[in-house]
Order: sequence, then structure tokens, then C-alpha cells
Amino acid sequence: MKISSINNNLYSFKSKSDDTNPISKAGERALLVKGTFIAGLGLGARLLFEIMDDGFVVDTLGEKAQKFNNKTNKHISPTKRVISGIGIWAGLIMMAIGGFATLYTLLNAPKINYKAKVNSFQKGKEMDVYIKGNEVEKELYTQMNEKAKNANDSEKEKLKVQYAQMQAAKNRVPNFVKI
Repeated sequence: MKISSINNNLYSFKSKSDDTNPISKAGERALLVKGTFIAGLGLGARLLFEIMDDGFVVDTLGEKAQKFNNKTNKHISPTKRVISGIGIWAGLIMMAIGGFATLYTLLNAPKINYKAKVNSFQKGKEMDVYIKGNEVEKELYTQMNEKAKNANDSEKEKLKVQYAQMQAAKNRVPNFVKI
């Protein structure tokens, strides 16, 4: 059995055979770190824009960007110098937001580690049930197919009913898997 939507995600860092569980603690941890870092970026941007009301971003970072620009780009045209200054200013803003996001992620590291263990355990159990269910379902279909090869008309009618029941009770993919 191959579940490509899980194998293409961050759930497993090493290749596993088709009958093993693809959920890993490292994959869960990576998903949580990514989510926490993105939340930190949003928080950092909001914090920086709150500080912007006092003119910190425009004045202080603008002065630092201009000093750096004048020091490094002495021999370029004034138009390119202005564009370069805007780029340096934007880079300083992004550096401040990224630094805050990194700090936020590091402060949440113990919580991330704990949640990764809990999530990987829960998802691993759900995936184990799904994998075992698929094995049983495959075996039942194989048995039904073998019976159908040598069956008479009344047995074939019974097999059709059983097949319909199997389709109704089909093994469902766990909720966390995006298809």
C-alpha cells in the first residue's frame, strides 16, 4: 500500500516500506516548527508595525540604511542609490521580523517537542489501524475473487451482496491525511 499524500509530506524523512507507518516524530516536529516560525513572523510584523507608530521603523532604520548605503555604494548613480537604500531598509525590517520569529520559535521549542511526541503517537495509532484495515480488506477481496472464479449463479449473487457490503464499509483514510 502506498499513500503518496503522506510520503510527499514531511511525515517521514527516510524511505519506508509500504507496510510500515509513515508517521515520525521528526516529521511532526518539522511541521510544528514551521507553523510556529510562521506565527512568529506574523507576531514580529505586528510588533514592528506597533512600534512604527512612534516612527522607529521609518526614522531609525531609515538612518541606519542610509548610512550603510552611503558607505557601501559610493560610486553609483543617485537613482540606484535610492533604490538600494529602499532595499537595505526593507532588508533591515525583514531581519528584525525574522529575528523575532526565530526567538519566538526557540522559546516554544519545549512545547513543540512535547506536541510532536503526542501528535506522532496519535497519528501513528490512527495510521496503524488504517494500514491493518487495508490489509484485511485486500485479503477479503482476494478471497471473494477466488470464490467468484468457480461460483455458480446463486453464489455469484451472494458475492455481489457481500461486495456491496464491503464497499459500504470501506476503510477510510485518517482525517489528518489530505487527499
